Amino acid sequence: MNIYSNIWKLYVIKGLKWFMIVMPIVVLFFQENGLSLQEVMILQGIYSFMVAAMEIPSGYLADVFGRKNTLMLGAIFCFFGFLIISLSFSFWYFIIGEIILGIGSSFISGADSAILYDSLAESKKENEYTKVEGVAYGIGNFSEAIAGICGGLLAEISLRLPWEVQVVVAGLIIPFTFLLVEPKEHQQNKLPKSFKAIWQVVKFSLVENKLLKWLIILSSSIGFATLSLAWFAQPYFKSIDMPIKYFGFAWAFLNLTTGFSSINAYRLQGLFSKNSFLIFISLGISISIFLLSKSSAILGLILITTAYIIRGLATPVMRTYINDITPSNMRATVLSVRSFCIRVTFAIMAPLMGWIADIYTLEQSFLLLGVIVGITSLLASLKLKALSND
Repeated sequence: MNIYSNIWKLYVIKGLKWFMIVMPIVVLFFQENGLSLQEVMILQGIYSFMVAAMEIPSGYLADVFGRKNTLMLGAIFCFFGFLIISLSFSFWYFIIGEIILGIGSSFISGADSAILYDSLAESKKENEYTKVEGVAYGIGNFSEAIAGICGGLLAEISLRLPWEVQVVVAGLIIPFTFLLVEPKEHQQNKLPKSFKAIWQVVKFSLVENKLLKWLIILSSSIGFATLSLAWFAQPYFKSIDMPIKYFGFAWAFLNLTTGFSSINAYRLQGLFSKNSFLIFISLGISISIFLLSKSSAILGLILITTAYIIRGLATPVMRTYINDITPSNMRATVLSVRSFCIRVTFAIMAPLMGWIADIYTLEQSFLLLGVIVGITSLLASLKLKALSND
């Protein structure tokens, strides 16, 4: 079977995976079932912890046993995770669902970008990666935009109904993972089957290769910022008294802007030097979030939109930079190290930010997030600039 056919299959998988009908109402759903905002963030912290705990092992499994097999397993876990949450009514059952969902997400994370890059490389089209990754990311965002509208409308009937539909969508991903073709280069050049091999990849990513280390730190900082913003968007909409029927449309608009910026990221990449681009996204995301803590309702919506545009630009380009300096046989593991850093940071910080929002104000949470991301991302950008000048 043609290896390049993986591209359209991965587009479909990305579209279905990101057809997150539950996202516009997920916080409201948990609150309707008696959870405080702090407990909602604890749930998401547990989910992120599970993703983090399994990120590197799942990336290693993808490098050793195949990206296709790992994606299949991840899709199955995600299906059962959504199924459990859709049938649950209490905090502890939600925890079980989030744990299973976290395991599934970790098996997909890294493996999808790795098989995409290697499929292009085997087709002698690796120079198209930023564009193709941008299209894939854009498809995901367009899908989430449509899903957001659907979720908001379904929530008018019941806050549980979007979760029940989500189970069906998750089940549709599974057959497409079976159709993927494993790249030959990866089949012939795999990592050794040992714990030492995992440790060596982690050491290579975060210690030995300084360029890769600071790229992962920067990418993780931006990823943590946008993940946090995604979870605090709904409480923000609620804080400015936005009617629930508009939540889906607001969520759709944010994802559409991300999708358009992602698809065109390769064009902007060509206009800037690598260092200038990294400094631009670092300043853009941190300043937007910092100002969000001091803004009015209309300005706040503009700032959130700005952050989502930067998210769309950053994701495909940062993945390109990381993939370009990563050997094929450890690609999924290295990408999982990046995701691990994002999830660990979120797992630690999300409950704290939720507590601050409950006890003080949502604006105080944005202030903390802006300061943390600003310091971390700018430091990483300057380190990368210094290394490139050596």
